Amino acid sequence: MFRQQAIRAISRRHASSAATASSSGPQSRATVPNYELFARRLAKARATVLENKPLTLAQKILYAHLHDVDSMSSAPVPGESYLKLSPDRVAMQDASAQMAILQFMLSGMKQTAVPTSIHCDHLVEAYEGADMDVARSWQTSREIYEFLQAASAKYGIAFWKPGSGIIHQLVLENYAAPGTLMLGTDSHTPNAGGLGMLAIGVGGADAVDAMAAIPWELKAPRVLGVHLRGKMNPWGNPKDVILALAGKLSVRGGTGYIVEYFGQGVQSLSCTGMATICNMGAEVGATTSVFPYTDSMGRYLAATRRGDIAEAADAQRAAYLTADPQVAADPAKFYDEIVEIDLDKLEPGYNGPFTPDLHTPRSQMAETAAKEGWNDSVSAALIGSCTNSSYQDLSRAASLAKQASAHGVRVAEGTEFLVSPGSEQIRATMERDGIQQAFEAIGAKVLANACGPCIGQWNRDDHPLVKTRATNSI
Repeated sequence: MFRQQAIRAISRRHASSAATASSSGPQSRATVPNYELFARRLAKARATVLENKPLTLAQKILYAHLHDVDSMSSAPVPGESYLKLSPDRVAMQDASAQMAILQFMLSGMKQTAVPTSIHCDHLVEAYEGADMDVARSWQTSREIYEFLQAASAKYGIAFWKPGSGIIHQLVLENYAAPGTLMLGTDSHTPNAGGLGMLAIGVGGADAVDAMAAIPWELKAPRVLGVHLRGKMNPWGNPKDVILALAGKLSVRGGTGYIVEYFGQGVQSLSCTGMATICNMGAEVGATTSVFPYTDSMGRYLAATRRGDIAEAADAQRAAYLTADPQVAADPAKFYDEIVEIDLDKLEPGYNGPFTPDLHTPRSQMAETAAKEGWNDSVSAALIGSCTNSSYQDLSRAASLAKQASAHGVRVAEGTEFLVSPGSEQIRATMERDGIQQAFEAIGAKVLANACGPCIGQWNRDDHPLVKTRATNSI
C-alpha cells in the first residue's frame, strides 16, 4: 500500500498533461516554413546542375535544401553522389538524445541552429497502467530525464516529459510541415511524410550536425514511385497499403530509395493514414517515404491549430508540394522504379509472423496458418503506438469493442488487451468520445502515452505463457 501511494505521489508531481507537456524550449508548434527560400534554392539548382529537368516531389524537397549549389559541378547521381543538405528541424527520443546532447555540448554553441525537440517515450516500461508506469519511469530514469530537461532549457530545445506522447505522433501534431526536411533519431521518423515532410531517421551524430549548423551528408537516394490507383474500399484501411507493399518489396527492397506515393488513390487517404504508411516504410529499408500535399493534410493542419501553415502550403501545392506535371504524365520516365497498387482491389491482410514482409491476404490467413503450423493462441492484442493511434484506427476498434460489450463478450482469460495512446491529445480525445471507456468495458488496459510494448518496453514476466516459455502469438 505504501509503495503504491509513493508511486502515485511521484506521478502527480511529474506526469505530463497536454497543457504542460512542453516544459522548456521556445517553440511549442512549427512556424510557417520559409517557402520563398526553398523556391530560390530550387530555382538555382534547376537552372544550373539540374539543367531544368522535371523533378519528383522527393527530389524537389531534397534540392530545395542543398547547402551550397554553387559548389556542385554536376547533377547528383543517385546511389553514387553525396548531397550536402541543410535540415529544418531535429527531433530526438530519450534513449538516443543523451549522447547527441553530450556531443552538441562540445560545439560551444549557446543554442541549437535549428528548432529541436526531445521526447521522453522510450524509457517508460509498460506494466501496471498509465499513471503507475510513468511514475515508475521517474524512479528508474530520473537522472536521464533531469539531464535532458536541464540541457533543453539551456540550449533552447523543446522538452516533452514522459507521458506526453510518442515522438512521431507529437511531431505530426505539432512540428511537421509540408515540404520541409527533418532528421529524427529514430527509425520511424518517416511518419511525418504523411504531412508531406521529408523526415529521415538518423543516428545521434548526424542529428548533431544539423543542430550545430554543419551540412548533413546523404548519399543521393533513388526514388521509388508507388502508383495508387482507385479508391480505398470501406473495409480496407491505409495500413493495408504498406503491408501489401512490404510483401512486394521485402525488408531490403526499399534500401537506398525514397518511396514517393502518387496517383488518384492518394486523395482517398486521410492524413493520419498516410502517416501510418510512411511510418512503416522503415520496414522495407527505405530512406524515407513521402506523399504529395492533399486536402486531408490541410484539414489536419487546421484541426491541430496550424491553419497558417495550411494556407501557405495551399499556395505552394502546384509549384513545390507535388511532382512536376511531366512526371505525372510519364512516371516511368522519371521514377527509378514503380510499384502499382490498385486500392479498389486491395484486400486487407496480415504481415508476419517472424518478419514484417511476410504478407498474407485475410482470405488466406486461416489456411496458411494451419499449413505453416503458426500458433493461434493469442496472448496479447496491442493497439495504439505511433503507428496505430489515429482517430480512424481507434474509433474502428472501439466500434467492435462496443458490439462485443453489447453481447456480453470480454477479453478472453489469459489474453491481454493493451492500448498505447500516441499522445496526450489522442488519449484525451479517446476519453472525451467514449473510446477509452469502450475499451476498458471489455477488459482493456490503457497504458502510458509512450512506446511501451511496440518496442519491447513491456514487463510481462507474470504472464503464464512467458513463465513457461510457451509458444504464443501477439
